[in-house]
Amino acid sequence: MISIPTHPLNDGTTLPALGLGTWPMDDTQAEQAVRGALDLGYRLVDTATNYRNETGVGRGVAGSDVPREEIVVTTKLPGRHHGYEETLASFEESRTRLGLEYVDLYLIHWPLPRVDKYVDSWKAMIKLREDGLVRSIGVSNFTVAHIERLEKETGVLPSVNQIELHPLLPQDELRAHHAGKGIVTESWSPLGRGSDLLRDPAVRHVADAHGVTPGQVILRWHLQVGAVPIPKSGDPERQRANLDVFGFELDPAQMAAIGDRAQRRLGGDPETHEEF
Repeated sequence: MISIPTHPLNDGTTLPALGLGTWPMDDTQAEQAVRGALDLGYRLVDTATNYRNETGVGRGVAGSDVPREEIVVTTKLPGRHHGYEETLASFEESRTRLGLEYVDLYLIHWPLPRVDKYVDSWKAMIKLREDGLVRSIGVSNFTVAHIERLEKETGVLPSVNQIELHPLLPQDELRAHHAGKGIVTESWSPLGRGSDLLRDPAVRHVADAHGVTPGQVILRWHLQVGAVPIPKSGDPERQRANLDVFGFELDPAQMAAIGDRAQRRLGGDPETHEEF
């Protein structure tokens, strides 16, 4: 079983350096994937209300032999539940579906600036953490301006910001802001889902040099830029390969070759994207 290093969070907890994504699995798929991943050594599992698989994720955690306190379970607040009281109610619904006494990491899924309730939701999440129902609180898809507003109006910074991040969108400025504030960067779509990144000649050349797969090279790139990738897979062999990225290192030239490409988003723009 592979042992995964951890990142310290700014609230005194820790976050595994690599995790398991579960979108777009259904409950049955998520249960099987989570249980198998935990057996392999994964300790970070990512879900969300809008993934509609929290029940399956919870069953996978409950069915594992891994002690609960060793597992970091993440879920996310949907846009339709922004607001103070709405956030508290939505969290209880998530916690019930997960079947957990507490959630390790709770994120605001999207900022929805037009709706303009994310600060109210953040205040509710601070209360959830103070009440011991959540260990760590964070955000997803937030920009520098969104994070600065949270800090200005509440004095509390996120522990994590989960963002679209891959070599096609390295997010240098946002990652630098995170580093300066002690916020850990998580990467969704770390392998550039829907792009040709895994077939890129430069990526394949680096993979051949190390005797690994293109996917392993990209995940290693994430680790070396200080981000926490959460690749989704329900296949045991793919899960194992995604986890086996701690035994080699990319040199500066290889890092540059992987990151030297035109930048483009594969998902929504946080300034305008609305997901309820």
